[in-house]
This record gives sequence, C-alpha cells and structure tokens, in this order.
Amino acid sequence: MTFSLAGRCARTGMLGAIVTTSSIAVGSRCAFAAAGVGAALTQHTTDPRLGPLMLDQLRRGFTAEQAIGAAVGGTPLSDWRQLAVIDNRGRTASYSGASVKPERAEVHGRDCVALANIVRSGTVPAAMVKAFEAEPDAPLALRLINALEAGDAAGGEFKPLMSAGLIVAYRELFPYVDLRVDSDVDPIKTMRRLWREYEPVADTFVARAVHPASVVGG
Repeated sequence: MTFSLAGRCARTGMLGAIVTTSSIAVGSRCAFAAAGVGAALTQHTTDPRLGPLMLDQLRRGFTAEQAIGAAVGGTPLSDWRQLAVIDNRGRTASYSGASVKPERAEVHGRDCVALANIVRSGTVPAAMVKAFEAEPDAPLALRLINALEAGDAAGGEFKPLMSAGLIVAYRELFPYVDLRVDSDVDPIKTMRRLWREYEPVADTFVARAVHPASVVGG
C-alpha cells in the first residue's frame, strides 16, 4: 500500500524523504525532516506522531536505532507500525511490526533507507535504494523522486496510487522543499513535474525569508 525512502545528501547535508500510496494526503502523515537533524518515515496504519517523536530523539543526541526504539517502546500498538529514520550523518534504522502486512520489506543503503508494505514485490525497497545511490551528485529531491519511480517500476502497490509527498530540509527551520500531490491519477509523474517547476525558485523562496533585501517580491 505504501512505499517510501528517507535519504541524506552527503555533499550538501540536505535531509529528506519521499512517499506514495493509494490513499489521500500521504505527504502530511508519513514523511518528516528537520535540517541538521534527520528524516523520518511512519506508515502502515500510520501514526503521524511518530515521525516528530523520532526526530526529537535525534535532536536530543540519541542514535537512529535509539530513536526507533523510543517510538516502538514508548507508544502503544507498535506492532502495526512501519518506521524508518536517518540521522545527519547518514546512519539509519528501521522497524516493521508483526502486524504489518506483506509484501513488506526494509532496505538500508548508503545515506538512505527504504520501506514498503502491501506491495507487489518485496524487491521494491531494494530498487528504490539502488536508484537513490546511482546519482550521488544530483539534487536530493531529484534522487528521491528517482527512487520512488524505481519502486513503482519494481512492482509498486496493488491499488492505483493516489498521493505522494516530498520533503527536504536544509539549514532553516522551514522545509527547503515540501511538495504534495493528492487525488491524482499519476502522483509520481506529477511530483516530478512539480519539482521541475519548483527547483528554479527554491533558493529564491529561502532568500525571501532570510535575506529579503536581496530579492524583489513576496
């Protein structure tokens, strides 16, 4: 039903996550990131509280494994959750509870971790990791989109996809990228189009916030 990847750009320090599913509003519920801290994923009978909880654990100096442990051990019904986290050094951890439905899988790669549940093939996360690792010098947002496309090509999920979410954190308290697609017949394709439109203005939007005298307009 859902597949996703959290990743880090070793070149820039950007952190981000991408996710897609056959239900609405996946971007608002499943993917979280904080600049200089990490990125987190929470899915399968999703508890959106767990993403911020894991990031808070990283802020307090805990490892990725400890952040997952806090989310699993400190909240009820963890058997139903599928979780992943990456820290600002690229270290990863993941968890799939006993009640997470198959096919399910978790795959860790260089500066990334991928999850999938209720998908056509357990190879979906591995395909995502391979695609993410293929272009280490590309913008993080593009690498995340490439990963999502690879997961879909490897089998994706059974129902038609409906929504997708992409978040990238970089330097500031607000996201560098926060794009969402909902109720769309091809959310991954639409996400790629949105990134092409957003990429040329992403730095301008940051400048408007932190150096308004350097730009014109709102």
